[in-house]
Amino acid sequence: MTFSIAARCPRTGQLGVGALTARPAVGKLVAYVSAGGGAVATQATPNPFLAHDGLPLLAGGRSPGDVLAELLARDPGREVRQVGMVDREGRSYAYTGSRAVHWAGHRTGPGYAAQGNRLVGPEILAEIVRVFEDSQDLDLAERLVLAVEAGEGAGGDRHGARSATVTVVADQPYPLWDVRVDDAEHPARELRRLHGVFQAEVVPTIRGLPTRDDPMGEAARRALGRPPSVLRSAGPDR
Repeated sequence: MTFSIAARCPRTGQLGVGALTARPAVGKLVAYVSAGGGAVATQATPNPFLAHDGLPLLAGGRSPGDVLAELLARDPGREVRQVGMVDREGRSYAYTGSRAVHWAGHRTGPGYAAQGNRLVGPEILAEIVRVFEDSQDLDLAERLVLAVEAGEGAGGDRHGARSATVTVVADQPYPLWDVRVDDAEHPARELRRLHGVFQAEVVPTIRGLPTRDDPMGEAARRALGRPPSVLRSAGPDR
């Protein structure tokens, strides 16, 4: 795998992962996000149980550092793992195994964990973090796309790039954004194009789906000719 950033937006509470790699299907292999829990990126030699077992622990209030310490202690393959984790409060933690392919490392800060392996050098993560920190006035999905673009533009993976992803959850169990480029010559460029498609056509549909507080949903309400629900958030960051 190559680089990823797990993140939380302090304005909206949204959680997400952006990633890019030289292999296909980075969204399937790396990104895991749970509303009310956190965001996890597992890479190098991925272990999905770091996310599947970790996210419920985060939802229970455990810190990312405590969760990863416990899960990695019982993972016999931890020296070839790399993982970044952010919880719903913005606490972050990352780990790079001693046998992750060089150059490998991570950077963490309030609301994000950025990690990469088989990179041209540490400047890739420095640029990802810089762009992410400098875009705090934007929505989380846009910030993650910018971070992926920045990482690829700075040199990214020593073997090139093939797939990219951005996944974001808001206050519902299903994603608000789930944009995946599984096999492309220029995955960051295609991710940007699909971000525009999702913004125009898919996200409005998702915002009309049923929610826990509104089991009918705005789309069904419009189809039935009912008045709009007062429960629906009118803001762009729902």
